[in-house]
Amino acid sequence: MHVLVTGGAGYIGSVVAARLLEEGHEVTVLDDLSTGHADAVPDGARLVEGRVHDAARLLASLHPDAVAHLAAFSLVAESVEAPGRYEENNVVGTRRLLEAMHEAGIGRLVFSSTAAVYGEPATVPIEETAPTRPLNPYGRTKLAMDEALARSAREGGLAAVSLRYFNVAGAYAGRGERHRTETHLIPLTLDAAVGRREELAVYGTDYATPDGTCIRDYVHVADIADAHLLALAAAVPGRHDVVNLGNGTGFSVLDVVAAVERATGRRVPLRHADRRLGDPAVLVASAARAGQLLGWHPARPSLDTMVADAYALRAPGATGPGPEPPPGRPGARRL
Repeated sequence: MHVLVTGGAGYIGSVVAARLLEEGHEVTVLDDLSTGHADAVPDGARLVEGRVHDAARLLASLHPDAVAHLAAFSLVAESVEAPGRYEENNVVGTRRLLEAMHEAGIGRLVFSSTAAVYGEPATVPIEETAPTRPLNPYGRTKLAMDEALARSAREGGLAAVSLRYFNVAGAYAGRGERHRTETHLIPLTLDAAVGRREELAVYGTDYATPDGTCIRDYVHVADIADAHLLALAAAVPGRHDVVNLGNGTGFSVLDVVAAVERATGRRVPLRHADRRLGDPAVLVASAARAGQLLGWHPARPSLDTMVADAYALRAPGATGPGPEPPPGRPGARRL
């Protein structure tokens, strides 16, 4: 297939693009580079700089077979400060993309959704039938994007799959986390271990968990990318499927700290802090439906593997890409 990967210069999107190429597909990346990195786009993929809002001309000219939609703002705190900006980028952009796909006759889409749509769950592991009660504007925009896909499937015959990720981690083919504002636990812990940060703040040590810290479900980024390939093949016209992607096993904050200390051989300086408002004690996915519908099972479930792969790009002296993006890639088109 020829697949358009929106947000394909980002962390997960670039790995999705790389895996598609490895499997013999043609790839065009659409990214405005506001948070992505031109040098993360794999060799062999065409890069077009632009927003999904303006994708109509691109779809009409290239006419890809399918779209993998990973273009969205994704910082929870930022979404609270600027909910209108998240609504315009995430929800309006997705609606424009769906309209452009319909006009161009492109009927297959896989969407990067999130576990944030569930909010604080009543039971774990979380199944796809769990109530959707997002706690922040980011989660609400992702849920609205899911709902837009469902309407397009019901009313326009779109073949759509929403992949609700839990915590994505690790690195693949030289592509790892490079956020200007880092909020994810594993890179923050690695940076504290190697001295890029003074310490790691542990928010809450009195949860009803074995070690008192929050438990989260981590999934290797390459496993997430593989799920996109499987979902593109499994999407059914006129149907919108929702699938959780998780390890099915939870790891606590202190489990992550211990894995980082094993990977780096260094102690992680910790600072205990109060709980953050809205942080559930345990978030773990049921990935049974991913196995049934997609044939997907995590191939890299070990936390140590995820941490070691991430550390390979963040270790002192590592030769991976730096934290800031370079100018646009030579030969990139602009919309």
